[in-house]
Amino acid sequence: MRFKIFHIIKGLTSFKVNSKNVAYNFTNVEQLREVMPGLLQGYLSEEEMPNSLMLLPSPPEYTSASFSIDLEYAKRAAESYDDMRFMQAKKDANLSFPAAAKSFESTLGIEISKEKTPKLYILMRRIMTDAGLSTYAAKNHYNRERPFVMNNVKTCTPEQEEVLRKVGSFPSGHSAVGWAWALVFREIFPENEKMILERGYDFGESRIICHAHWYSDVEMGRVMGKVTVDRLRDNADFQKDLAAAKKEVRQYKSNIL
Repeated sequence: MRFKIFHIIKGLTSFKVNSKNVAYNFTNVEQLREVMPGLLQGYLSEEEMPNSLMLLPSPPEYTSASFSIDLEYAKRAAESYDDMRFMQAKKDANLSFPAAAKSFESTLGIEISKEKTPKLYILMRRIMTDAGLSTYAAKNHYNRERPFVMNNVKTCTPEQEEVLRKVGSFPSGHSAVGWAWALVFREIFPENEKMILERGYDFGESRIICHAHWYSDVEMGRVMGKVTVDRLRDNADFQKDLAAAKKEVRQYKSNIL
């Protein structure tokens, strides 16, 4: 059955994709709160926000060699029987807080919560807003349909599918967020750099496993995560909060030793 799915996808590549179901266009925090009510204001203004439409190439054409790579990754995801990895992808899909704070805890070896590490907790939430919003210029423009729409399989989050159908797939916002978190966390926890970058990479891979994004969506999402962090480094409020989070983490670690 799962192998047959790949052939269904393959057959669709000769047709123009119908984007009539893609309806949501987001350009700012207030609009994005329609689907993420608890979203905090980020650090970057609309003028400072990286423009993914200007920075990224267009998504692969459905008859291109690049899209063949997307299909291969979709095929592997459809044929995978790794239930534990699928469950991890389901957890990674949850960007609501406090649940999202758990995604890096085992890697960092520290609790991320508004009670124990409030400065790190807020830093993580505000970075998420900026990294996520950085992807929407391209999402809104290309309105790329997602793998689960084309191949008619369930994602790891069926309850989110109605919204996902209406939000462009390229680039992946989750991948941008996960990679941005990883790039900032490696500065706060330099001793865990390798593990942190692996976790940030896997966070994006979860979107392929979830059938929510193509490989090229995830790759370009990571690009936007890095560009966002580069922009944040020029932001005084971010630098202030980053320094405060580093101090908080040092104090937390000294208290538990």
